[in-house]
Amino acid sequence: MKVEIQPDVRHIAAQLGADVPYALKALAGQLADDPDMGRPSGLPGILSVTVDGDMFEDCPDLSVGYIREPDRIEIRFLRATPSTEPATDAPAQEQAREQEQEQEQDRDQLADPAAAAVTVREVADAWRRITGWLKHHAPNSYAALRAGASPAAIAALEADLDIRIPLELQVLWLLTAGDDGGDGWGCLPGNRALMPLDAVAAAYRLKMDAQAHEETLNTRRTEYDRITVWKATWIPVVASGPADNASGLYLDTATGYLGSWSRYNDGPCDELDTLVTYLEEAADMLEAPALATRDKPGLICGALVWLSGIDPDQGDRWQPLTG
Repeated sequence: MKVEIQPDVRHIAAQLGADVPYALKALAGQLADDPDMGRPSGLPGILSVTVDGDMFEDCPDLSVGYIREPDRIEIRFLRATPSTEPATDAPAQEQAREQEQEQEQDRDQLADPAAAAVTVREVADAWRRITGWLKHHAPNSYAALRAGASPAAIAALEADLDIRIPLELQVLWLLTAGDDGGDGWGCLPGNRALMPLDAVAAAYRLKMDAQAHEETLNTRRTEYDRITVWKATWIPVVASGPADNASGLYLDTATGYLGSWSRYNDGPCDELDTLVTYLEEAADMLEAPALATRDKPGLICGALVWLSGIDPDQGDRWQPLTG
């Protein structure tokens, strides 16, 4: 069984301790022999396994997440974990609550593991095509991508927003948890940018507050005149720019489709794209720009810049892609 370790995981390993890369390599060997040694994590389609740091000289306890496919394993995330020894002064009720939450996460796994694996692979493949292109053609944009979020950070966001984050979005955030913008431009069509998790939470609260205000006004409106600017099932995902959260795209957890949102409470607009098809089309346009229809990719000084979002005064610097 072939075991692959993502470059960002290797980078994290080097930062956690001198012996962590060796521990990770040793685990990869174990996974090659026993690919099913992990247990379901809080993320459908991803298995988790722990490493006892005491077995190595300079290595904390580790939590490692991986995706198991028929012919390969891909290690996707790595983080240090607190000691597994229970604290003697920790209240038993709190420990029981944590155990109950962990069991609930396991019960929430998708009923069809095969479908979950397909979703994981589709998102990962589309994002890998995008980042692979950026790495070779737009290094400034590639360098602006943030490292993936930890499962704990995603779980904390779920708890904060009190909403179940769909598998496809969890997978994307595990790979990259935001885009700081290459020279100010996001890498997605229209120079949009994947929002960091803290920006997601802030935008969600802002829109829910706006809807709460509208609900107060709706009590005095006729049924026909009632206004909906936001729904609890909508998660903001993409912003209009790295430094511009005034508008963007949300993912509707009820339908799986993207829609447009604006801070100015403009009427929402369906995009008729899933997150997978949106990422796949972005990858298609980068790899075959001559066939691109929605937008045209180009370069400015090592950064990816899409034609639809370019400033007029930057037009003479923009170099369209061919191919």
